[in-house]
Formats: sequence, C-alpha cells, structure tokens
Amino acid sequence: MLQPYKHPALQFSKPLPYGAILDEHGVQFSVFSRSATGMRLLLYDRVQDPDPSEVIVFDRESDRWGDVWSIYMPGISAGQLYHFQAEGPFDPSHGHRFDNRARLIDPYAQALAGQFLPAADGIVRPPKCVVVDEHFDWQGDRHLRRELSETVIYEMHVRGFTRGRKSGVSSPGTYLGLMEKIPYLQSLGVTAVELMPIHEFPTNDMWGQRGTRRNYWGYDPLAFFAPHRGYASGSEPGCQVREFKELVRALHSAGIEVILDVVFNHTAEGNELGPTLGFKGLENRVYYMLHQGRYYKNYSGCGNTVNGNHPVVRGMIFHCLRHWVHTYHVDGFRFDLASILSRGRDGNLIPNPPLVEMIAEDPMLADTKIIAEAWDAAGAFQVGSFSNFRWAEWNGHFRDDVRKFWRGDPHSRGPFATRLAGSSDLYEAGGRNPYHSINFVTSHDGFTLNDLVSYSHKHNEANGENNCDGDNNNHSCNYGVEGRTRRRDIEAVRERQIKNMLATLLLSQGVPMLLSGDECRRTQRGNNNAYCQDNSISWFNWEFVDRHADLLRFTQNLIHLRRREPALRRTTFLRGDTAHPSELPDVSWFAPHGQPIEWDRDEHSFMCLVAAPYHEQISADTESEVAEPHHFLLVIHAGTAPCEFILPHHLRDMEWRLVLNTGAPSPKDFYPDMDGPAWLPKSNVTLVPRSMSCFAAPR
Repeated sequence: MLQPYKHPALQFSKPLPYGAILDEHGVQFSVFSRSATGMRLLLYDRVQDPDPSEVIVFDRESDRWGDVWSIYMPGISAGQLYHFQAEGPFDPSHGHRFDNRARLIDPYAQALAGQFLPAADGIVRPPKCVVVDEHFDWQGDRHLRRELSETVIYEMHVRGFTRGRKSGVSSPGTYLGLMEKIPYLQSLGVTAVELMPIHEFPTNDMWGQRGTRRNYWGYDPLAFFAPHRGYASGSEPGCQVREFKELVRALHSAGIEVILDVVFNHTAEGNELGPTLGFKGLENRVYYMLHQGRYYKNYSGCGNTVNGNHPVVRGMIFHCLRHWVHTYHVDGFRFDLASILSRGRDGNLIPNPPLVEMIAEDPMLADTKIIAEAWDAAGAFQVGSFSNFRWAEWNGHFRDDVRKFWRGDPHSRGPFATRLAGSSDLYEAGGRNPYHSINFVTSHDGFTLNDLVSYSHKHNEANGENNCDGDNNNHSCNYGVEGRTRRRDIEAVRERQIKNMLATLLLSQGVPMLLSGDECRRTQRGNNNAYCQDNSISWFNWEFVDRHADLLRFTQNLIHLRRREPALRRTTFLRGDTAHPSELPDVSWFAPHGQPIEWDRDEHSFMCLVAAPYHEQISADTESEVAEPHHFLLVIHAGTAPCEFILPHHLRDMEWRLVLNTGAPSPKDFYPDMDGPAWLPKSNVTLVPRSMSCFAAPR
C-alpha cells in the first residue's frame, strides 16, 4: 500500500500550479477547496476499473495549507490514474454541493483516460485523470509570431477533417491524421488553423451510454488543461499529450500557426440537475455564478456559467492559457462566448473586467493571438467594443452584411462597403486597426458556404429537436430550388455566389477566416447546427476536392493573391486621402458610370479602388514576397440583370489587367499572374448578374 511522504521539504515544495506535479521521486497532488471538510486521493490501476485500488486520505492538519490540499506520493510515475474525492456540506441554498461518493476530475488534470463507466449503484464514474510526463523533444520549435495582419485563418474540426472514408490517412479522425493532411493546408495557402475545441469533453453520457446525439463539436468542457483523448490514435493513457505536441510541431514546421477555440464560459456539469464531476464537488460557489445559492445563472445557454472574474477561477484560466502556450506551443486562442468573461461575479457586464485585462497584459501571452467571440447567449453583444488593442474579434457584422448584399437585400450596399474597407465604424474610434476584425462569412455555427446558397431554411431534423434548434436568421437563399438540384441555371448562380463571397472575404481589409470545406463546397445538407452530427453530415468529404477542383483553384489563387499584395491587408484604415499629391487616394468609390458614388441610392453595383501603399508602409515581410505592389479596382455587381461599367476617367492612363471574374468559367475566372484581358481606356466592362471582377495595375 502506498503511503504519503510527510517530509516538509517536499510536502509543499510545489504548491502552484495545482494538479499532479511529477518529479523523479513521485508526484505531488494539489487541489483547491475552501469549504471541504476532508479530501481523498483515489488511485486506479486500469482505465476500466470501476473502483480505486488505493484511497489516500489527506490529513487536515499536515496536508492543507490555507485552502490548498496537498499530498506528496513517492513511487508514483507517469501514467498513474486518479480522482479526487471531497467531504463537505450538501447545502444548495448556500451554494454547497459536496458529495462524498463522487469521483472528481482534477480541475488541473493534464490528461484524461477512458470514458464514463456504467454504474448500477448510482455513482457517476467520469474519465480518470492521468499523471503526465511533460518531456517532449520540440526539436527547436518556437512560436511563428506571424503578424495578425498577415494571417489567413482556416477554422476546422480535428476529427471531422480526416474521419471521412476517402481521407486516405492511416489514422482517420486523429491528431496524427491531421498531420498527414498538412500538405493540403500548405497548398491552400492558409497561415493558421483554428481548431474547434480540443480540450477534454464528454463523448457519451454520465452513465456510459453513447446515445443518439453524440457531442461532436466539443463545446462542453470536462478538463481545460487536457487535450481530448478521443483524437489520439494510441490507446495508452496520456498518449494524446504527445500526439498533439507532434501535430503542433509539424504544423509549425510547415509555417502554419495553431489557434485553439477555448470554452471558459461553462462546463459539462450543467445546472442544478446535472452531475457532479469536478468543480461542483470541490467548490461549487466559487467556480460558478449562482442565483439564490441553489440555481445556476445561464449566460452560456448550456446550463451554467463559469465565474471567470472570481480571483480563484481567474487564476485557473490564467494558468491554463499559459499551459497551452508554454507546454504545447500554441499560437493563439479564440474565446467562445467571450462576453461572459466581461461579466462580474454578480453576472453583470463590467467595465475593464480583470480577466480580460489580465489576458491582454500577460507577458507570457504577448506573442499569442487573442480573439473574442464578443457576445454570449444572454444578449450581450460587444462586437467593436470588447476590449483594447490586444483583442481581435469575430466580426458578426461582416458575416451578416456580406450575406445580405450578395442576396440583394435593400439598402445593403453601404454596410457592405464598410465591411469591405475594414469596419472602421466598429474599430477605429477605440484606437484599433483593420486587423482587429476577424472577417468571416461562414463558421462552424451555421450554414456552410455551399448550403448558404442552396437552402432558404435550416434543415436540422437529424438533430432530433424537431428542427427547433439552430439560428433562423441565416440571410441565405436557394435561388429557385431547396437543396440539391441538377438545374444548370441554378447551379451557375450558386457557383457565382460562392465565388463572390470567397472573393469578398479574401479581398476585404481585416483578417479572413475560411471555414474548412468551403473551398470545395462541403455541405451539411442544410443543417445549420451540426453539433451532434459525428458522421458524414459534418465530416470533410475528400471526394469534393477533385469534384470541385476549379473552386479549390479559385480559392488557392485568392489566398496567394492576398498574401502577396499589401494593398489587400493594410494595417491602418482607408481614409480616401493621400499624403502624396502624385499618388492615388488609398480608397475611392465609383458608381457603374465611372463617377463618384451616391451612397443614398439603393443600388447593388459599384466600383472600389484600393491603392497600393507607399514603400514605407510595406512591412519587411511583405517586401520579400512582392517586387512591386499593385493597385486594385474591384467591380462589384449584386443585381439580377447585366450591368455595364465605365472606367473612371482619371484611371484610364493606367494599365489595368483582369485578375478575377466570378462570372467566367474556370480557368478564365482567375489569372494568378495578373495577365488577364486588359481594360482598355475607351471600352466598357459588362458583368453578368451577381458577379464581381477585380483588375490590377502596377503602382
């Protein structure tokens, strides 16, 4: 039987961080609980064991320092399985939910193993915590430190990217499977992958049953510090730690950064009817926002809300972010429902929230990208006002305004133009820049780009909620037939609209985020909330890469054009003026007849000139990619009849060449060498309905 070691030099030698801290002699286990009257450490021999082989009782006098329970166990090594178990009051009216039978996940666990185990005795048996050896040969790997303005993000799901039967990888649905597809990501040209949650989440229910609605997306955290065991190809406890590090190292070697989608707004424990898995059983009223002690405030829409601005919880989140940056070399974070981080301990939105400021100012996170989904499920919407210059934001206005314009909604031209130019209305007054806007047309939450132009209504029947889940406001259009069709006229419009929105995304000022599969028309069959669809509805269909090779080529060329041309990713807002009289204004707007635009007219056609920046405005990285930057003239037409455009008079002495035309068939839809047909001074250009073109001229 193992015995704790009471030598005072080791007993509290590593009081922080918490969790299971391994050294050459054993492991120190530390856990916070202010209100517990007793604490036990449960040790297991095998993943499938329902009960512990050893129970170690903490001594309240010698194994507790303040509110930290800590015990040193010699002879324990990496791979040891464990839970905590806490004694204390069950008094919901005062916020206490201690359960002396509950097996508790360590809030600082660095890995979990196994699943929830079936139990006839009513005891919930969650996955077991694993003692982890953090040693790994990084082979000199460091953060890539790519500027946010130079970034092209690809949002993706680790499992879904390679789980499909045609993925051709040796370990489908895993970190290592994704590694095999890095050449595809390189060919696409993206500079960063934004991984949907890879921290631990349950894949079956608390009684060990998989059920009909499996948690696929992963927005249901069990352990914030632990990479998801379900994405590992190996079976030994803790192997996911090594495999995820291998993935990050390989992506960095390919020049691709890793951004994690993190969910610090709720946990898998649910509301007062949910199970006790860890936080509830250790210090419920610290970890969660409560109402009248007994009930859980629900700003997340998932049953509970993490009390992020409580000092203890704030410290946990702080240590967690540092853990992912230092231990796993990740390059940034996207914070799900980040407005919850702006709520104080009473649930109200507060100015200068401590957690948000701490994340922005922490020196260990200085090289990382921090991105907010600046809203929550309780009505907070802070796009444009979330925080200071360190925080970028998912720009929901960009998504909606681009969709409305290309659909042909009334009075949509002005908002669309504002998004195209970098959303100065949202970010300039606060001292931020265009690159603080993360532009997207689609994301995991909602229609894919193919479905956006194929369905007028959501079709979520497969989710088993009578199609009542998911957003009803999609700003989508089917253009004549709901769903798949063989009608060539409808397919031609859909193809143009897909190209229009891809071109808008990649040619707009700000940082583009592309949803995985949009480059090859991935479909979810009209499902706009596929959170539980761990099947072909959600998985990347690799047959589409060949089937829609022309669209893939179009997208690749767009991304490489953006990365090559500094005019398309300026770091300051366009103002319509210039400091050099001999140069063009940085942006100019024209009506189809070539005269300055009249914004009060409800029209759906215009031209936008984006001038190349001056030499001193081009970063060193950019200069190495492009010998001579270009001016770009975007010709945009969302109308339903052909439209003729006249080249503005003062631009007629410049050599304009066609770069792209969404109304033309491949390969004439894109000229990557900018050697397309010239726009002659005295000729006009006619665009087919719902299309756009882009012309370039040397500076």
